[in-house]
Amino acid sequence: MGRGAAPRRARISHTAGVARLSRLSGLSFGLGLAFGPSLVLAQAADAAAGNRSLAPVQVEAERHTPLAIDEPTQTGSRLGLTPLETPASIEVLTGDTIRARGDASVIDAATRATGITGSPGPGNGGTAMAARGFPGHGSVMQLFDGTRLYAGAGTVTFPFDTWSVDRIEVLRGAASVMYGEGAIGGAINVVPKKPTRGPIQNEALVTLGSDATRQVAFGSGGAINDRLSYRFDISHRTTDGFMQRGETESLAVGAAVRLDVSPQLQFTLSHDEGVQTPQRYYGVPLIDGHLSSQTLRQNYNLDDAEIKYRDKWTRLDAVWTPSAAVTVRNQLYRLESTRHWRNSETYTYSASTRRVTRGDYLEIGHDQEQIGNRTDAIFKHSVFGMANQVLAGFDVNRIDFQHTNDSPYGGRSVVDPFVFNPGYYASPVAYTPRYRTKTDTYAFFTEDKLALDEQWSVVGSLRWDHAKVARTDLQNAANNLGKTFEYGTGRLGVVYAPDASQSYYAQVARAADPLTSLISTSATQVPFELSTGKQVEVGYKRQLADNRGAWTVAAYRIEKNKLLSRDASDPNKTQQIGQQSSEGIEATLDLALTSTLRLEANVSKLRARYDDFNEVVGGRLVSRAGNTPTGVPEEAANLWLNWRFLPQWEAAFGLRYVGPRQVDSANSRKIGSYTVADASVSWQANPSLRLALRAYNLADRKYPVSFSNSGNQWLLGRPRSFELSALVNF
Repeated sequence: MGRGAAPRRARISHTAGVARLSRLSGLSFGLGLAFGPSLVLAQAADAAAGNRSLAPVQVEAERHTPLAIDEPTQTGSRLGLTPLETPASIEVLTGDTIRARGDASVIDAATRATGITGSPGPGNGGTAMAARGFPGHGSVMQLFDGTRLYAGAGTVTFPFDTWSVDRIEVLRGAASVMYGEGAIGGAINVVPKKPTRGPIQNEALVTLGSDATRQVAFGSGGAINDRLSYRFDISHRTTDGFMQRGETESLAVGAAVRLDVSPQLQFTLSHDEGVQTPQRYYGVPLIDGHLSSQTLRQNYNLDDAEIKYRDKWTRLDAVWTPSAAVTVRNQLYRLESTRHWRNSETYTYSASTRRVTRGDYLEIGHDQEQIGNRTDAIFKHSVFGMANQVLAGFDVNRIDFQHTNDSPYGGRSVVDPFVFNPGYYASPVAYTPRYRTKTDTYAFFTEDKLALDEQWSVVGSLRWDHAKVARTDLQNAANNLGKTFEYGTGRLGVVYAPDASQSYYAQVARAADPLTSLISTSATQVPFELSTGKQVEVGYKRQLADNRGAWTVAAYRIEKNKLLSRDASDPNKTQQIGQQSSEGIEATLDLALTSTLRLEANVSKLRARYDDFNEVVGGRLVSRAGNTPTGVPEEAANLWLNWRFLPQWEAAFGLRYVGPRQVDSANSRKIGSYTVADASVSWQANPSLRLALRAYNLADRKYPVSFSNSGNQWLLGRPRSFELSALVNF
């Protein structure tokens, strides 16, 4: 459908951003008004009235080491085991560490973890990651507070902002036994700040930076009385971007209220909401096979291009502890995601014409609602004199997903590579709803830890999933379809702990991945089942004495089966016979070199290969066996050095290394590795005020965070830039 000329977008102001609060849902806005700034005034009034005391409360202790392998997590085990007790690779990034590094987005923060690399793009929500040789939302699951939103058409858009993050827990390797299909490479769980039973504390952040970057954030939480406590966070961030027409804006709001009915029973109502207008940027084309200095800040998208995401997560949690040996938990949730894209997405340079052809004029919309419930119960008892913890639970989901688009996608334009009029979107096809799916899932899961003695324990998990997808073609009812998936996953591990500070472990696990996205299953995928995988892993973890740090090492092998591959005897026939594997080693170190100097580092090295995979090229069957999968770096490393050179002053230096990546399954060309250096200096001006100056990409390295169009189109990473921030606690 044709589009008339639209005015160019004006620069975003914080005034306009604050006005967007009126568009937030009534729940988040109401909770914010009730339990946010008003409680700051209440806190001051209490102080003036003589510091009225609250009922006795339990204040959560701060983590004594960034790696924190001796503190319970919720991602690697539902039993609340520590990483030392869990036969799996688990890493925790604390919110304070994330914000001190200046990582404002979840993907920037999570890719500091061992072996996690990013492959963001507008089509996947700017959030896709790779782990252990398996990339994308179909293999690396992302969760918020332990709950997953089923990826619709390969896209996840929440969470994105790190202001409200308490920690990010990273589970590397097969995680389907915890969360269902789509986690053979791992799971990333973003855990938000929660209501705390302590005095009300507030914090505010103001940031200014290069390219007119601006961020204003506020957070508040604590106990209101002996039964009620709350948490409220809001963050508004804008930037003009380093490229032309690169404006972006985001607003994230989170509010939670906890009611302690009794010491044994608690309820928490939480609502988190995000609104994003990301950069309308799909990268730049290579010129004669190389990145041109004349296109570094170019944006080849259309003038009226649009990308918008809006997400809402509402949860009601209940925890009942009738005795020290029994805990029952329940979470009822409603998740909603609305997304819209209208762009030209591919740009191809022609050496003969010296022009760039812009194609893939696409307008796409997603409307997704997920309603679900998860219940589990933990029982602690003894079996023949041996301590045992067992968990049993189930979860159910109903997901409605609608895909709107203007396919078959037309639109094409040819422009000068360096000077051109961006133009406007035009499509010969109407933008209308095309299909709708209804997906019903339920799962039963169990986990058990049996302590054979003080040193040896066995930890096992099982999960069985059932998913029924009904797809309605809104253009032609004859194309309606249905598909049911049933699958089981599991993990069995052994842990040997010579003492409380170290452990050896070994595990075997079974996982499952969708062919693309479960809830958007297409007609061509109906004849096939989910891909399955198995993992073998061994490792060692050590917590150092006297708060000096910790280190871990792990080795693994993963095989993923039932890939779609062309039949060797009939190239025109697709069968589920392919196989892909990866094997590697990972190491993580957190070490206090001196009382003022701390080193955090990690490295991963893997070998990822297609073991059995065929493609048809020019009418001929070609085997890709032995090749490296597309876009998978086989090396990655991170380093952070923190130096407190004066009592109130601290300097930090960080490196991020990502190895080479293949541009296609034929391994016809490789995009080289890149290393990015960041640095910061901070000053604790007084107990309430901290100032920080951060520099990103010190060497101004030109590199692609992701690529498309057979490797000929690079989505460039952030160039050298600076930010100055002030963090106030009161």
